[in-house]
Amino acid sequence: MYRREADWRERVRAVGTAAAAGGAVTSGLMALCCAVFLTSPLSGFNPAYGGADALLAAQAGYFERWGVIPSELVDGSAHAALTPLTALFVHGSWLHLLGNMLFLYVFGAMSEERMGRAEFAFFYLACGYFALVAYAVVHADSDQTLVGASGAISAVLGAFLRLFPRARVTSLFPFLFFLPLRFPAWIVLVFWFALQWLAAQNAGTGPGVAYLAHVAGFVAGFLYAWVRFRGTTVKSPATATEGESQP
Repeated sequence: MYRREADWRERVRAVGTAAAAGGAVTSGLMALCCAVFLTSPLSGFNPAYGGADALLAAQAGYFERWGVIPSELVDGSAHAALTPLTALFVHGSWLHLLGNMLFLYVFGAMSEERMGRAEFAFFYLACGYFALVAYAVVHADSDQTLVGASGAISAVLGAFLRLFPRARVTSLFPFLFFLPLRFPAWIVLVFWFALQWLAAQNAGTGPGVAYLAHVAGFVAGFLYAWVRFRGTTVKSPATATEGESQP
């Protein structure tokens, strides 16, 4: 009995240390997403893509090459089958990139520490792939390109809810005048999921936020953590900080 209690306390301290320092895989994913964006025509910083019309054409071609086009993915071409992986590292704007990186920074390190580096990397890629494929299957006739790490990061949120439901999260809610308030993670993440679910019911297939990919990723992440770590949830008192941006 004493040994189990000691192991539990050691795990809590390890998780808290990882959250403060930042996980290696989490940091690597963030760095890769930022590097891809900065060197792509989407950032506007790379002079090799030219300007004005040339830049717009380069951006369109970039999305088509590396993003998910649901109609092509469902048709089953070899190139299209790889795009759910490449699309995880492509972001359409600075706001899109920074919002996603904020959520990954906040929730990734603790989840990575709990799973381990190799498993977390597999989890992130597999759930992200699943989320984009799920969206494509539902919108099989769509020719709109889908990019971003939102599905994978939503899976991280789902796993975090299962693993650390009592962790204290500081959140900024617009309807509360953006006051920084602290809540248990389960309140914040359940509220976030409910918003994504409601938005997905009214979303179309045109340009905009792929809320269904968020929902699919979140559910996949929660179920993975529930099955993989059944009966071993860490009731950590560690804290995290979440911004108001949507992944």
